[in-house]
Amino acid sequence: MNREQRQNPAAGKNKALTFAKGIKDGLPICMGYFAVSFSFGILCVNLGLSPFIASLISLTNVTSAGQFAGVTLILAGAGIGELILTQLVINSRYALMSLSLTQKLSPDVPVWKRMLIAFANTDEIFAVAMHQDGLLRPVYMAGLELTPILGWTLGTLSGAVATNLLPENIRLALGIALYGMFIAIVVPDAKKYINVLCVCLIAVAGSVCMTYLPLLKEISQGFRIIIVTLIASIAGALLFPINQKNDNKTAVLKNTPQPAVNAPAGMPPSDLEAAPEKGEEP
Repeated sequence: MNREQRQNPAAGKNKALTFAKGIKDGLPICMGYFAVSFSFGILCVNLGLSPFIASLISLTNVTSAGQFAGVTLILAGAGIGELILTQLVINSRYALMSLSLTQKLSPDVPVWKRMLIAFANTDEIFAVAMHQDGLLRPVYMAGLELTPILGWTLGTLSGAVATNLLPENIRLALGIALYGMFIAIVVPDAKKYINVLCVCLIAVAGSVCMTYLPLLKEISQGFRIIIVTLIASIAGALLFPINQKNDNKTAVLKNTPQPAVNAPAGMPPSDLEAAPEKGEEP
């Protein structure tokens, strides 16, 4: 965030980021979440939970891996301490993403709005929000997060109610929908920008190492995600640093009004642009 945006919070806001645009951008995420949470609703009912409890879990958590792990621990009789620690480890990456996302918010956004935005912040919502130009508006984030929350909750309810209506192969296929949706978000930018592609490849390599190397594979899944995220982020910052000084100079030059050039006597102003430069062939 540059000095002008700190002094005048409205300077960098993108007025095109309206609530309606947030709803529109959140619809693909909503559809993907519906399919994935459908399988969560099926799991909950199969484990003995009611459709209401399953839907309430989705509404108040909005986290796929955390919910699957949490339900499993609850039904296994795990203690509250183990449940809290597991959720903290699995969902710690959201704290990192929320810290990054807050840099895209205007300084005049109050704390309670930041907390609401952080509550519904997920991998896909974060990716879409960070892709926008300029500072994010809370009204846009409200629309962007509302539709995925509804999709996640309604998908859970639908899966819980329709547990015995779908064939097993279809229920299993719904479990990979979230990964396909996330690939659809990342791949276009990776094809366009070399820095995004390199960071993605570093993350993939780190994830493979964490999964198959003898010592690293003993680390819990939540910590694996945090470690790989930090490695990829640091590598991206070191390999592709942003020259903030030059960016600010460019912005100042673009926003600085150019001095007016008066037309010579006898020349109409409309012919000024057509006049040849000094030393140039007429």
